[in-house]
Amino acid sequence: MKIQIPYKPRKHQAYIHQELDKYRYAVLCCHRRFGKTVMVLNHLIRAALTNTNHAPRLAYIAPTYKQAKSIAWDYLKFYTKNIPGTKWNESELRCDLVNGSRITLLSSENFDSIRGIYLDMVAIDELAQVSQGLIDEVITPALSDRKGKMFLIGTPKGMNNIFYDYYNKAQSDPKWFLYKAKASQTNIVPEDELDAALSVMGKAKFDQEYECSFIGNIEGSIYGDIVQDLDDDGKIGSVPYDPSLPVNTAWDIGYNDSTSIIFFQVLNHQINIIETYEDDNEALPHYIKYLQDKDYIYDTHYGPFDLDQTEFSNGKTRREIAAALGVRFRLAPRLPLEDGIHAVKMLLPRCQIDSDNCSDLLIALRHYHRKFNDKERIFKPKPVHDWSSHMMDALRCLATGIEENRQTNKNLQRVADSNYQII
Repeated sequence: MKIQIPYKPRKHQAYIHQELDKYRYAVLCCHRRFGKTVMVLNHLIRAALTNTNHAPRLAYIAPTYKQAKSIAWDYLKFYTKNIPGTKWNESELRCDLVNGSRITLLSSENFDSIRGIYLDMVAIDELAQVSQGLIDEVITPALSDRKGKMFLIGTPKGMNNIFYDYYNKAQSDPKWFLYKAKASQTNIVPEDELDAALSVMGKAKFDQEYECSFIGNIEGSIYGDIVQDLDDDGKIGSVPYDPSLPVNTAWDIGYNDSTSIIFFQVLNHQINIIETYEDDNEALPHYIKYLQDKDYIYDTHYGPFDLDQTEFSNGKTRREIAAALGVRFRLAPRLPLEDGIHAVKMLLPRCQIDSDNCSDLLIALRHYHRKFNDKERIFKPKPVHDWSSHMMDALRCLATGIEENRQTNKNLQRVADSNYQII
């Protein structure tokens, strides 16, 4: 029997359907009006019709019961109306198919109520509004005995939520499928409508809702656009340690607050940032021990220019203390803050950043910003000093230190020709 479902996927949706068949886990980052709810419901319907397990169970989960009923329920009934023998349970938001499959619409509001279920496939929509407990305590156990599939869907809503966490995970894990659908690339929303939305919403909100930017809601972001370009170019993801290359470090050393360390390798013109480490209220030996416990072969350790300041307690500089413990620092030059920021902006396009081991660096990069002066209606020239500043100071140390090192090596490599002219 041929069953005609009244659904014709667009080009981008068709590609997603194809890829979802290949992966057990997926993260779909989609712009508004992409049609993600219709797409995932139809994927569930097809899976329910073709699943060969006994009594297959599939679920669509929305943040609230109201969202599940007002948005997804009508779609589910519409797209299953041509399937003979289909039964719908309005009170339970349940669709039973003639082959024994069942698709249920659920909410994450009180996930304790759905403990104990089993699932062959689940799609969780608007993931930014869902708690981690739902996945850890309910969904993962529900999928385990059936080796079920899980698709996580949403539109960015800042970085302080699990959608951002799973987006980063999917970037670095080849077992996960990741797809980002930006409105400027899909052509689903007409250009004049995008222009109208931009004029009403403003760029920050527009970038979040239509361009799938996780930093779109951070006004005055200094490096946000560059990080977004790195993300779009596939330069944020898995960046494994290469044992054939030495590891370098760049530091921001806190005296009464956080110390941040960036571990990186240089491959020709490319900078591979493989790991970061940050802690607070620990003495210098703690961080040096962390370095020494790694299996890395180190080359250069770049430290801030103030390492030569004498400590009152022992009359030694931190540079001398570090040297006695086995780490010899090369000091980054002392430059104005804006020059350091410029150096970072020039460095970042050369970087590959490991999303798993450098998550604190990525969050800081996206957050680091200038504050808007409402009275003068301009952004203040000096960045806001907060938790992100320490990792950003370490990154400036990297950018300025490696540039000075390059210039120094360039000068050292000059030789004399036969006429004793320096070339």
